[in-house]
Amino acid sequence: MKTISVFALLGGLAAAQQYGAAPPRPNGTLPTVDLGYEIQQASGFNSTGRYFNFSNIRFAAPPVGNLRFATPRAPARNRGVVQTGQQNRICAQANPAWSAIAGQFIPRYLGGERNFNTSSFVTPPPSIPAQDPATTEDCLFLDVFVPESIFDARRGRKKAPVLVWLYGGGYTAGSKSGSGSPSGLLERSLNNNGTGIIYVAPNYRLGAFGWLSGPTFQEEGGIANAGLYDQRFALKWVQKYIHLFGGDPDQVTVFGESAGGGSIMHQITAFAGERGSAPFQRAIPQSPGFTPTTSPKIQEDIYNGFLRAANITSLAAARSASFAQIQLANILTTGGASYGGFTYGPVVDGIFAPALPGQLLARGQFDRDVSILVGQNANEGLLFTSPFVQTEAQLRTSLTTALPTIAAFPDQLDFILNDLYPPIFDGSQAQSYRDQIARSAAITAELAFICNTFYLDKAYDNQTYSYLFAVPPALHGQDVPYSYYTGSGARSASVIAPAVALALQEYITSFAQDGNPNEPGVPFFNLYGDDAGVQVLNITKIGEARDPAANRRCNYWQKALYS
Repeated sequence: MKTISVFALLGGLAAAQQYGAAPPRPNGTLPTVDLGYEIQQASGFNSTGRYFNFSNIRFAAPPVGNLRFATPRAPARNRGVVQTGQQNRICAQANPAWSAIAGQFIPRYLGGERNFNTSSFVTPPPSIPAQDPATTEDCLFLDVFVPESIFDARRGRKKAPVLVWLYGGGYTAGSKSGSGSPSGLLERSLNNNGTGIIYVAPNYRLGAFGWLSGPTFQEEGGIANAGLYDQRFALKWVQKYIHLFGGDPDQVTVFGESAGGGSIMHQITAFAGERGSAPFQRAIPQSPGFTPTTSPKIQEDIYNGFLRAANITSLAAARSASFAQIQLANILTTGGASYGGFTYGPVVDGIFAPALPGQLLARGQFDRDVSILVGQNANEGLLFTSPFVQTEAQLRTSLTTALPTIAAFPDQLDFILNDLYPPIFDGSQAQSYRDQIARSAAITAELAFICNTFYLDKAYDNQTYSYLFAVPPALHGQDVPYSYYTGSGARSASVIAPAVALALQEYITSFAQDGNPNEPGVPFFNLYGDDAGVQVLNITKIGEARDPAANRRCNYWQKALYS
């Protein structure tokens, strides 16, 4: 039976991978960088790409004990031994049980099958998945990849642009190294007499460890959206330390896919723009996604469910419990997520996220000085769509499960299902749906992903760059191997259009270097503009078309009238 890896598509692997050991330079020496609080030695040198890999640099104190469910803190001074970064670190992972069905369902649906029931799939018996040996609660580490030419010139006046990756994985899985090697991006950045870039990838806390929230949780001293604070702490680390590697803190581009892209939207709108500039100058959110969670009651229900799963009754008990006990509760609560959901993720907390990003963008409450290149995929929703949505009643139930607050607004639910996405299956509606599953996928695609790109384009007065990845089947996450294309290895093997991969990498690295994706040798990339133009990346075409997200449905979703 053919299946797909759901979490590979999500942009993070269920089991994270180390980049692989790289040998030292021919003279056998690897350089060190004095960070003040510790001394970090390069973990290896890639003699083909001519770059250093400084792996597993601690950027925050261990988030354990009283720092569990708290904002990240500065690491302690530890200069007694040179850090070599040989021990890989990933944050605690958890996967929803429905992903086992999705991996079977999607290839069959794409192959033309349409009628499914619970007996259509092989589901593994409930069990606790094996944990990657690199899994640890003390996971707030990052990697820095720097070309030799940049590192050797680090004491000069001219510094190099920096590209910071925030991984995807549904806010419950993924790691700094799980998306692949950045060697292709580094190579593209040196094309056409380019000066090159420095690549940085941090971990951030996942699942319950990074995304618990709710009134009681916060009253007891917990920090909602801890994962967002981790990301921002890492970005501030870049501002403070990247010059030591030859990087320019005034030329930082943050990019990320899925949960990473959704996180970037939250970083752009952080604190409603009232606490100064974002710790970056450019942003590339790819398929920015998150489940809109505004209700304190829903947050409270998730927190109480977590406490029950952990067999404890308070945040104090959660902080004193063992890592194994909390991780088990994390696995159980994530595993039990409704189809297409992950239980955990960003929420409206009244502080970091005082409202949904789309609302804050519409109100002008964001950092207006960030330059934007944003991407969407043509088939974002299918990965999260249940094969068991076969009738109108089932679709209605599915939508109220995904958005529980909408149950209190039956008129809005009716408007969504009768007006925005009516039961008309002739291909004339959103994303040309012709069956109930595709209709459900269209709703998910626009609500959770595609419309987010439109909100950004509008907020920045259409002076953005926007692309549409359409290489068939253009599933959510399918563009990640293209961003990380190297020409070899398992990840690059899934790339069926190398020319698209190379063009996408040129656009990303050129934008990171000067805010303009255009580079000799690739098709011209126009601004979004008043005509809502997106750069289509397809096997048959790399060129401009009208943005499918520029529609009245996205204008409706941005108002969040369901909450």
